[in-house]
Amino acid sequence: MNRTDSRGLVLDEKLLFELTDPGRIGYSLPPCDVPEAQPASKLTRVEITDFPELSEVDVVRHYTRLSTWNYGVDSGFYPLGSCTMKYNPKVNEQAARLPGFVELHPQAPDHLAQGALALMYALQQELAEISGFPAITLQPAAGAHGEFTGMMMIRAWHEAQGNQRRKVIIPDTAHGTNPASAALCGFEVVPVKSDGVLSKEAVAEVMDDSVAALMVTNPNTLGLFEADIRAICDLVHERGGLVYCDGANLNAQMGISRPGDIGLDVMHFNLHKTFATPHGGGGPGAGPVGVVEKLRPFLPVPIVIKEGEQFRLDYDLKQSIGRVKGFTGHFGILVRAYSYILSMGGEGLKRATEMAVLNANYIRARLEGSYDLPYKQRSLHEVVFSEAALENGCHTLDVAKRLIDYGYHPPTIYFPLVVHGALMIEPTETESKQVLDEFCDALLQIAQESKQTPELLKQAPVRARVRRMDETSAARKPKLRWLKD
Repeated sequence: MNRTDSRGLVLDEKLLFELTDPGRIGYSLPPCDVPEAQPASKLTRVEITDFPELSEVDVVRHYTRLSTWNYGVDSGFYPLGSCTMKYNPKVNEQAARLPGFVELHPQAPDHLAQGALALMYALQQELAEISGFPAITLQPAAGAHGEFTGMMMIRAWHEAQGNQRRKVIIPDTAHGTNPASAALCGFEVVPVKSDGVLSKEAVAEVMDDSVAALMVTNPNTLGLFEADIRAICDLVHERGGLVYCDGANLNAQMGISRPGDIGLDVMHFNLHKTFATPHGGGGPGAGPVGVVEKLRPFLPVPIVIKEGEQFRLDYDLKQSIGRVKGFTGHFGILVRAYSYILSMGGEGLKRATEMAVLNANYIRARLEGSYDLPYKQRSLHEVVFSEAALENGCHTLDVAKRLIDYGYHPPTIYFPLVVHGALMIEPTETESKQVLDEFCDALLQIAQESKQTPELLKQAPVRARVRRMDETSAARKPKLRWLKD
């Protein structure tokens, strides 16, 4: 499937502005039978002129051709580390498109939305069972939004106790958005170095009565399980703090261990990662948050509750941090996640975790030796290599660009920052051994090219539609709109 000796049909495409033909139109309307209205000048845009004039087929073909340039999980292996780009089963899409869900107005009263509320309530219960957290909010729209929501609840809890704690400990192996989420909630970030995994001693050195929480990612961004997590949680609790867990990597422990059982206080779920709902390109996503019982009063409102055989939205949480998302969150994503959980069942979710870990370690075993492995602890769902073994001045970026020539979307590179020239690979459970072998063969060949034909790597991609760009200029002087010459 992924070959470099054939490019197949390559469709080039011009901008719509370049396709325009004056007088061409893409619609047919009956004559207007009422006086034409001219909008006020303040309601019209004048900075963009010469809009394209195109027929319907021009527009359809333009966007269809552009769609063939896209790379997605439905077209090939997507090895992005820490993003869990697993295949999205189409049965979940069918469930989300059921008329009763799609056509339900978001402001429908509770008694006319019982099906939707029942699903949300059931999803809360399923997530509680999977995670070990008794209370769940479904509102947050994405993982980072879930982090922000969780940290707001931690801040509210401390304020209710009369505590004036304003620091948050974050290890260098935490997820990249954690420091920003803490800072947005008014906390001062206290970074902590780790040796691949966080130690109790490292936390003890900075944990005092000014620290509100520890934010930890488990498994961390190196794909390693935080083996001391229970002792670390006990230490933080003894000194009056709470522990937030970034749940982005739940795909490595779902069905194996429950975060709520090992002392964690708050965790967000990435439904668009762990539970096979679409993500990327700006959304949609969903980042529900689970909390321990003492944080239940601070959940965002409304939450879905069950009274007898009826379901309703409950706004009566006196200490709530308030609403964090319009209506009840990204409902279509909630439907997809619930469909995934029901279709997989408990054993299926556990098996998915086992296969995700197996696949990552298979890639590790095949590539170790040709690529440097800076941390020797056993990997879980993802493995992180460095560029140290590359020769002749080749770097991780060159490997990533060359992979495009082999027909693959590159993995995550240069993250986590604790690994110089990081190459982070997460295969997920949905890829077969055949796919993994083809991918590993490509990376092994690239490692050889760094020794034998290094200039090829430094020029890559050589077969792509767009060659290597000046990324510095693209970042500092981006051209974001078309201007007529």
